[in-house]
Amino acid sequence: MTDTNDTTAVDSFPTSPRVSARLDDNDLPWPLRPWIMAAICAVAGLSFHLLIDHHYEDALSHWRSAMATAVAVAAVVFVLGVELRRWQWALGFALIWGAILGLIAWQTAAYNIQGNPVEWPFWSGMLAVLVATPLFQTRRDVAPDWRFWKLWWMPYERLHSHAWTDAVIGAASLAFVGITFLLTVLIGQMFKLIGINLIFDLLNDEWFGWLLAGAAFGGAVGLLRERDKLVSTLQRLVMIVLAVLAPVLAVALVLFLLSLAGTGLQKLWDSGFSTAALMMAAAAFAVLLANAVIGNGSDDRATNPMLRWAAPVLAVAVLPLAGIAYYSMHLRVIQYGWTPERIWGVIAAIIALSYGLSGLWAVVKGRRDFDDLLRPLQQKLAIGLALLALFLALPILDFGAISTRDQLARLKSGATPVEKFDWAALAYDFGPSGRAALKELERSPNRARADAAKSALAAKNRWDLMGPEGPKLLKPIAERLRIVPAGRTLPAAALDRISKTYMCSGAKACVAVWLDDKRIGVMGQNEPGDSLNFDFVTLNDAGEWVQGDRAKPTVARKPDVDLSKAHIEVEALQQRRILVDGAPETSTFE
Repeated sequence: MTDTNDTTAVDSFPTSPRVSARLDDNDLPWPLRPWIMAAICAVAGLSFHLLIDHHYEDALSHWRSAMATAVAVAAVVFVLGVELRRWQWALGFALIWGAILGLIAWQTAAYNIQGNPVEWPFWSGMLAVLVATPLFQTRRDVAPDWRFWKLWWMPYERLHSHAWTDAVIGAASLAFVGITFLLTVLIGQMFKLIGINLIFDLLNDEWFGWLLAGAAFGGAVGLLRERDKLVSTLQRLVMIVLAVLAPVLAVALVLFLLSLAGTGLQKLWDSGFSTAALMMAAAAFAVLLANAVIGNGSDDRATNPMLRWAAPVLAVAVLPLAGIAYYSMHLRVIQYGWTPERIWGVIAAIIALSYGLSGLWAVVKGRRDFDDLLRPLQQKLAIGLALLALFLALPILDFGAISTRDQLARLKSGATPVEKFDWAALAYDFGPSGRAALKELERSPNRARADAAKSALAAKNRWDLMGPEGPKLLKPIAERLRIVPAGRTLPAAALDRISKTYMCSGAKACVAVWLDDKRIGVMGQNEPGDSLNFDFVTLNDAGEWVQGDRAKPTVARKPDVDLSKAHIEVEALQQRRILVDGAPETSTFE
């Protein structure tokens, strides 16, 4: 359905000196586009590296996470969606989404103490921008002026084409990045054979890798955009290949759902796999393949009878798959309570149910011509999905606070015993509300809860609290660490480094053996009877305590040695090794 006031936006362009390779005649050739896009993405890649470059042991600053996200998102969105026609719109759209995703990354990184911005809100924001980009491109093409917010009045054929074209160009450009790196490695090795190590050395520098990846991606997008008639052919080929798979999935889903009628759902819960995730993945593939069959419009849909019958079957099958996923999440919540992941899972299941209901209604109402009814419904669902994903990504609803209240209620009621309670989630996944709850539980008169909360707050990372048999509550490092010889005081920096090593971070028993002023042997044991983990913690030349032994100094050799006359003798060296209960635990060392 299109607005009668909307007309195709045509800007005045000078006459092209060559025939356009563009699908839309309004988009005339832009010869410099690949070079401009490559330069933009190269600068963005280098900027991204400079923003995320930090010592791996230290958390990345929140503002740097936000800026890096904003740069990456704005650059990718701009190069994918820009045209000479109304390029200012594309620039504004890209900058707005870069700022939005940057703020989301900032808030997400500050939410939990790990400082990781790539959490569920971030992925929700990414989904929003991925869905919004083809909507923007379509509205930019047909809007008569800058008032382009009438999103539901757009030609579905153009919207569907933009969505598939963006996906094909994005995937092909990523593949081109991989090929570019392989070619660069080959060239670097060729020159290395003749003693020129410049390219090989550049590849070992992270900044060059990001710059090369950005330039390759931007250049590939620019080249493909300038030949989108060719891309359209590739897109149609992809859709044909996917459409061929539609009957296979349709038959499989029918047999699967009929089998469930006989076996029941219990076998799904007993399988050990995430039933909800599997069902939603199957539903997503069903939607994808159904759209490959029905195409951009009535003239584009498949004519093969087998494909025509597979499409409505897939559209209807989405509803029972989504229903099973929702019921699976419902049971999970009843058994174990709410967590942010389960809240996101329920929301995803509800979205799948919406698509399933739309598909069922379209098939019942339209029969063989169901796709004519399904297309406008999917367009409205896409708009709603983008808005919902953006809303959920913003710090409006605190899923951590909701989960904290529910999990604390289960703990206090006895539904979840202390030894089975997920203390790591409360400390690291539920945000400020979870940490505040731990501090309150630390003062609990219930000794077991107080000790567990104290251990959770003292843990250096979430893995210190997790074991193969469930939550593992460790005492503070000062109570677990034994220093040899007794009475020796370790430097604070060395103690901090030891507490973060794999030998001690998750170990119930840990020993630090003082060897000299620059080297400490560290042993840890996760459980009594387990094998011991051993490594050195040493003071490097920069004055930092790091894991691993110091590099052995190179032996100074006398120049002009005449081996035929040199004096040869054997020197006895004294070496040391660490013994545990009289048995050697390490090899000899100086």
